[in-house]
Amino acid sequence: MEVEDGAELCFPQFPNTSCIKPLSPWPESLTIVFYSISLITVTLNLLIIISISHFRQLHTPTNILLLSLAVSDLLVGLVLMPVEVLRKTSCWFLGDFVCATYTLLSVIITSASIGDIVLISFDRYVAICDPLHYTIKVTGTRVKLCVYLCWLYSVSYSFLYLKDLPTQPGRYKSCYGACVFFIDNISVTFDLVLTFFLPVTVIIALYLRVFAVAVSQARAMRSHITAVTLQLSVTPKAKKSELKAARTLGVLVLVFLICFCPYYCFFIAGDNLLSDLSASFIIYLFYLNSCLNPVIYALFYPWFRKAVKLIVTLQILQPGSSETNML
Repeated sequence: MEVEDGAELCFPQFPNTSCIKPLSPWPESLTIVFYSISLITVTLNLLIIISISHFRQLHTPTNILLLSLAVSDLLVGLVLMPVEVLRKTSCWFLGDFVCATYTLLSVIITSASIGDIVLISFDRYVAICDPLHYTIKVTGTRVKLCVYLCWLYSVSYSFLYLKDLPTQPGRYKSCYGACVFFIDNISVTFDLVLTFFLPVTVIIALYLRVFAVAVSQARAMRSHITAVTLQLSVTPKAKKSELKAARTLGVLVLVFLICFCPYYCFFIAGDNLLSDLSASFIIYLFYLNSCLNPVIYALFYPWFRKAVKLIVTLQILQPGSSETNML
């Protein structure tokens, strides 16, 4: 391969096959910021996982979905964020197997996150639009099964989408010192439909219906009109609780769309239309969603703030702490 004058090689001892050391698209101070965001993401999502897992009162169907989302967000901060910074700022010295594993994990984690958001949308749809049958239709066992199927689908989809990767991890690499993988246009189109257009359409359709019913219920409560249908025959207290949960998870979905849409639009438009800095910003905006989700919980869920206080002060180590009243 032809090397530019003054260019630094990843493997100087192999000038004909070595990649050129990449130039960081951002200042060094920004690299520290990205690593800090990665650490914050891991810490906040770990608090979510400990909270929901430890306190028995938080073992609700909705929180099981939030727990699954927190696991995928934790993996984003623990694996995807730091490795992406490494890929952008230095040569790849970890080998083809680690590169292939990272590529597979990125597809699995992303697909699982999107699947969790879809499941959360369905959960709120049933809670608001069919409250009388919510406890019958949405049980802990059914939600756990849905979560297991979501992750199983994500793993299966990743191996189908990256079918050449497990057996030929270095097939698409033109030089040593880089972690790259190319996808054909048909697979990219297929991926856009399954992991972007279809889920986003379902999410938006469900929340439009949820907010239409929520607004109707809110008006009925304000005007003190007695509900005349079974779907609206719940107590005002129950209505307020469900409306608040729908509003909170609506913010969660809105932030998800803001962070994810530019990433997929980037693939639709083509990476040749953006600078390295712009492309890196879009990718990190995509990953930033995993850090923002726990912040949303802290702002809207009193139980999370209370759980964090108990965890930080180590009160969860006391006998019987799992039975603490959190609501």
